[in-house]
Amino acid sequence: MFNIVLFEPEIPPNTGNILRLCSNTGAKLHLIHPLSFTMDDKSLRRAGLDYIDMSIVHHYDNYQDFLKANKTGNHYAISTKGQRNYHDCQFQAGDSLIFGPETRGLPDDIRNTYLPDSVIRIPMLKKSRSINLSNSVSIVLYEALRQQDFNFR
Repeated sequence: MFNIVLFEPEIPPNTGNILRLCSNTGAKLHLIHPLSFTMDDKSLRRAGLDYIDMSIVHHYDNYQDFLKANKTGNHYAISTKGQRNYHDCQFQAGDSLIFGPETRGLPDDIRNTYLPDSVIRIPMLKKSRSINLSNSVSIVLYEALRQQDFNFR
């Protein structure tokens, strides 16, 4: 099982899509506050449809609380500023994939706590800014699952 970590997500439908993705893959969703919406937001629920399983969602007041509660597995910061491509990683069950907010990405003070090999990127055209958050989560999570032969737990 993998951990999807959203640091201060801003757009409810993205989080709803990711929640649905987690429900369908067995991944756990970790939300680091503050959120820019409430969990009963209509657009979040619409995106999650009837797949929403709130039992897989874990909430943290801040990034340090997340780290204290999740000491096992590798942690990967996903960022357009990463030098290593996501498909060059050897993901293991229990790893955490950490994504920043839609409008600004992971802050420097968080991203810089990781070694360069743990800050990974999704390749795209040089003049592109970023890929939608829920699409990015899907891309990286499915590569991690592929490496585990889609051994859903």
